[in-house]
Parts: sequence; C-alpha cells; structure tokens
Amino acid sequence: MAQRDLEKVGRTPLLGLGGAALRPNVYDLAIFVLIAAAFVAMAHGANEIAAPAAKLAAEPVTLDPANLPEYALRTTLRMFAAIAASLVFTFVVATLAAKSRKAELVIVPALDILQSVPVLGFLTFTVVFFLRLFPRSELGAECAAVFAIFTSQAWNMAFSFYQSLRTVPADLDEVSRHFQLSPWLKFWRLEAPFAAPGLIWNTMMSMSGGWFFVVASEAITVGDTTVNLPGIGSWLAAAIEARDITAVVQAVITMAVVILAYDQLLFRPIVAWADKFRFEQTASQQRPRSWVYDLWRRGRLVRRVDLVTAWIGRTISVLPVRPMQPSRQVAARTTGRAPDIVWRLVMLAVAAYAVWRIALFVRSTLGWSDIRMAVEMGLLTLLRVVVLIAVASAVWVPIGVWIGLRPRLATRVQPLAQFLAAFPANVLFPIAVVLIVSLRLDPDIWLSPLMVLGTQWYILFNVIAGASAFPTDLREASTLFRLRTWQWWRKVIIPGILPYYVTGALTATGGSWNASIVAEVASWGDTKLKAVGLGSYIADATAVADYPRVVLGIVVMSVLVVVCNRLVWRSLYRLAERRFRLA
Repeated sequence: MAQRDLEKVGRTPLLGLGGAALRPNVYDLAIFVLIAAAFVAMAHGANEIAAPAAKLAAEPVTLDPANLPEYALRTTLRMFAAIAASLVFTFVVATLAAKSRKAELVIVPALDILQSVPVLGFLTFTVVFFLRLFPRSELGAECAAVFAIFTSQAWNMAFSFYQSLRTVPADLDEVSRHFQLSPWLKFWRLEAPFAAPGLIWNTMMSMSGGWFFVVASEAITVGDTTVNLPGIGSWLAAAIEARDITAVVQAVITMAVVILAYDQLLFRPIVAWADKFRFEQTASQQRPRSWVYDLWRRGRLVRRVDLVTAWIGRTISVLPVRPMQPSRQVAARTTGRAPDIVWRLVMLAVAAYAVWRIALFVRSTLGWSDIRMAVEMGLLTLLRVVVLIAVASAVWVPIGVWIGLRPRLATRVQPLAQFLAAFPANVLFPIAVVLIVSLRLDPDIWLSPLMVLGTQWYILFNVIAGASAFPTDLREASTLFRLRTWQWWRKVIIPGILPYYVTGALTATGGSWNASIVAEVASWGDTKLKAVGLGSYIADATAVADYPRVVLGIVVMSVLVVVCNRLVWRSLYRLAERRFRLA
C-alpha cells in the first residue's frame, strides 16, 4: 500500500507553477511582509546571541522604556526556540511512549518526575554547564535560559500528545488496519491529525506557561553565579527590586502586546487550519476564523506554494519507514509477560542505583532531621496543591466546557486566556506583600494562591480543547434525547472531556509544585515574605548554592508527585482509555 502511494506521489506533477499563477496579488504581498518581518527579527536575535559574553556586564539591563521592544524581541525568540525544541521532544518521546510498552514503563514515570522538578532545580545544575560549554559567548547563557523555558513547556505537550495517541477511536484504528497502512503512514494520516487539536491548545498553554517562569530563566542567580539576560523577565526582576510600579506596568503592557501579536499571527491561523482534523460525522455549524488564515488562502502565489508543500508532505507520509511497533494490540499479541517482567526488574535496578547514589550524596552533609524537615515541608506544599487544584477544577471545568462548545467564543477568548496564563506571578507579588503586611495576614495561607495563578490555565485550556473536539453528532444526539443538565454532564460531556481534563489537571499539579519555588517566597524591594513549604526550602538552598539540600528537596518533591500521579491521575487515565474512548 505504502509503495503504491509512493509511486503515485512521485508521479504527481506540480501543476500551476508558471505564467499568471506566479504573479502575486495584494494578499501575497501582505503574507510576504509578515514572513520577511519574522526572518528579520530572527536574524537580529541570532546576531545578538553571538555577541561576546562580556557584553552582558558592559550593557546591563536598565529600566529605560526605549529598551523594551528589544527586550520583548529577545524574550519572544527564546520562547519560540523552547517551543520548537518542545515540539521535537513531544513527537519523539510521546510517540515512543504510546507505541512501545517497554518505553512507556520508562518515559511516563520519567515525565512525572521531570515535570515536578522546579525550574530552579534545573538551573542549579545546568547554568554552569552551559556557561562552560560556551565560555566567551552569550550563547551559553542563552542556552541555559532556553533550556529553563523548555522545562516549563515540554512535559505538558508530551502528556497531551501521548494521551491523544492512546485514545484514537477504535473504528478509525480498524479502518487503518483494513487498508493495511504502514505504521509511518498511519501516524501521519491518522494519529497525528487526531492529536492535532489537543496538541495545538497545549502548545499555546505551554507558550503562556513559559512566561510564568521567564523571570527565573532570564534573571539567574545560583550561588555566586549571576546572569541577567536582556529580556522582559530581567526587566521585571529589576523593577521589583527597585519597587518601580511604572516599570512593572510597562512590562505587563508589553507582554500583552506581544501575546496578542503572536496569537493573531500564528496561533489563531493554526487553530483555524486544524479545525479540519476534528473527529466527527456531522459538520460543525460554527468554525474558528482567522484573518491571517484568510489572507493565506486568498493569495495566488501562496496557493501554488501550498501545492508544493502538500506534495512534500504526502511524499514524507508514505516513505517506507518502519517504526518500532505496528500497534499496541499487535504488540500485546506478539510479546509475552516474561520480557515485561525482566524489563521492569532492570528499570527497578537502575532506579534503586540512582536512589542509592543520591542517598550517598545527601548523607555526606545532611542527617535524618534534615530529611524529616524536607518531608514535612513537602506535605504542607502537597496540602496546598490539592486544595488549589480542586478549587481551580470546580471553577474552570464548567467555564471551559461553555467556551469550547462555542467555537466563535473560543476564538475571541483565546488571546485573553493566553494573556492570563502568561501573566507572571511576580507582577502580583508587590500587591500580595503589601496586603499581607498591612492586614497582618498569614503568609502560609495567603501566598498559596500564587502557586496556582499560572497553572490553573492548564485545566482551562485542556477542557476547552476537549469540548472543542467533542463530536457534533454526539451533541445533537444528547439534544434529541433531552437529557437534563446533571444527566448531560454525567453521561455526555464529562466522559467526553475526561482524557483532556486529566492531562490538564496532571500538568497543573506538576506546574503548581514547580510554581511553589516562586510563590512561597515573595519579595517587594527589601520586604520579603516566606511561606513554610518545600518550595521555599528549595529556593533558600538554591540561593546559597547548598546542593545537598537542593537535591534533597527535589527528590522529596519528585517522590510526592510521582506517588500522587500513580494513585490518582494514572488511574483516571486508564479509566478514560478503557470506558470513555470514542469508538
């Protein structure tokens, strides 16, 4: 089948690439201007990255408004570099986990652990590495910042893609078997398109989530090593330290402009394009719209370029490539339990060795009292996370369903939701610190909401993605049966969005643990407040480069996150896979 498709594609002529077809119209010129502007911005950013490292000290970050456009460009380029790396990671790692049982046994627990490791935890051990890798160039600091942003984006996208690949409708899977599609062709013609809507929404969420940690990634302090890269994050850090409210407001306004720009120019056109991948038997009456996508479709030359790119895409999709497993069902029939048991034992042995090495490292300077303190602080942070995720779910699940079932409304809400998700908690620290001090409130309670400020949007975005992908024919069937409100929620929409909600809640939980590093220690100038918890414990250890306590805090946090994920979220994943899969 794949060979015949390849021969057919190879014979496909590239029609319409001559004469009048190559004469651009006004829409082609508009698209050309946008693309040229993007390439100029990337070229400028690449030139700055190649500058000597001494330039960072010679030209420190200042609160001059004239520098804000340059800082915004540098931060945005870092964000998109991290998103590109996250997409590559997602397509490779999530696909491997969904297709291979042995890989899944390693990758899924690893993702659970990695999403729980705070950004500061990664920076503690990676900043020096990247600075030594590129000792005389800004590229070392830039790589450290991009890697930090990557760690706040990749896990959410990988979980979303993995969940989608695991819940491909059974009838579509059966059709692909009937047509004897190769695994490579099946991936590009069935699985990737089916996963596209959820992945796109989670990519937007990850982009916004990266803004939440942009201060930690651009204004880096690990022990005696301090790096301040030109960017909005460093601007915010300097403004908060100087108690400059005007500079904070200017940074927020700049962020809003940047988010609106890339939403209109990139994400909204992609959402409109990906609407064709929704799984349904009845066409939706409302479709997302994008003025940039309309420009692209009206361009004369662009349409001819589309022919070339479509031909290249078809050629790639039918290449005679043989991935690892044709399917999970085939793997289940062709492999026994003995290899799985051996593989599990090998992984347990590796994990035990890693724990033993960590224990030796920590035991050299710490005692049982330190371990007990870290565990107690971890349980306090766990209590905060559980309460905050429950409250966020109760608020955002109904709102997300209401928005997702109305594509036009989802299109209008999209930039606002992205801005709110990108809004860094650091901006609210002055307000939180002033209110807590003036009203004599308990920081252990009132700093807690800052933990979920940036992560609650994972729930909203995933629920919107699930409701948007919910088949129109099932909605119409539920209307015909006149189900009551509670029956409709319990029998129709909750089963339909459950895989998406689990992905969002799981990522929001890991993100809340990550955000505790920022939220449990708030400052405004010389005034600093601290909530007792694992986040403040790791933040304090990082500030003084106390590596044994940093490792201990990260290990305790990882263990708590993995246990919660295994007991709660993975059980819900299996439930959604077994009972609520579209078939």
